[in-house]
Amino acid sequence: MAIFILRRIAQGLLVILGVSLVVFVATRLIGDPVKVMLPLSATDTQRAAFEHQLGLDLSLPRQLVDYVGSLIRFDFGDSLWQRRPAMEVVFERLPNTLLLITCSLGCAIMLALPLGAIAALRPGGIADRVTVFGGLFGLSLPQFWLGLLLILVFAVIFKVLPTSGGGSLAHYVLPAVTLGIPSLARLMMLARSSMIDELNQQYIRTARAKGLDFRQVMIGHALRNILSAFITLAGWEFISGLAGYTVVVETVFAWPGLGLTALQAIQRSDLFLLQAIVFTVAVLIVAINVGLDVAQKLIDPRINLA
Repeated sequence: MAIFILRRIAQGLLVILGVSLVVFVATRLIGDPVKVMLPLSATDTQRAAFEHQLGLDLSLPRQLVDYVGSLIRFDFGDSLWQRRPAMEVVFERLPNTLLLITCSLGCAIMLALPLGAIAALRPGGIADRVTVFGGLFGLSLPQFWLGLLLILVFAVIFKVLPTSGGGSLAHYVLPAVTLGIPSLARLMMLARSSMIDELNQQYIRTARAKGLDFRQVMIGHALRNILSAFITLAGWEFISGLAGYTVVVETVFAWPGLGLTALQAIQRSDLFLLQAIVFTVAVLIVAINVGLDVAQKLIDPRINLA
């Protein structure tokens, strides 16, 4: 186990370095922060001075060396937009995104397992049909449209929840629901299909024939065997939120999180802040992947981590 974890961490470091290098090249090809930050009336001398201040007048290999050094020091310089250290901005906005994803995914998990298990008891029954319809409907809803609809109903018409921003628990409700419904649909459909397969296995019939309580068979045998796949999908839902799903939700609700900050950094050609955001997200994704592998091994010791 220890050797496997060390190997995965080493692979993760290579992934982080590769992603960071791609972002380094992309940020220098798709935008010019000098044109964005300086007024149109700026002289060539002022532009050259600003480029020198940012280090953009250096050769690309020299910029790359400085950039790799910044990765090692976790220092990406000052944000061009915020006028303060880029990592400080990231650490300020990151908790809001993590809390939003945790709230939405936590609620989705608590609902998906029991709903999927109930639907699997009688395939083709009323509960199963409702579950399948609800899952397909949840997967078909565009998140930006769902968010706007929830704002219209609960914030504009009934005026029971705030439209945007963050701060109180009430501000979490609409963004968490908008972000969590697609995750709930995917997790619920997985729980349903996996539970149907498990309940049709021979060992389940044998356990029932021996007189074991049905609840014990469901929880102690079938549910335990589907947890590995379920936790894997839940982990990927968390990763997907970090990797971009939250951008739409945070934009609709003006949520002060990392996704909205990344979008604003792109719009303002703030390459230093964007590099810090991508690096932080890459580190979190690698850590989550390693954690998922370890969790799978703990749940099912038969899994070979070699």
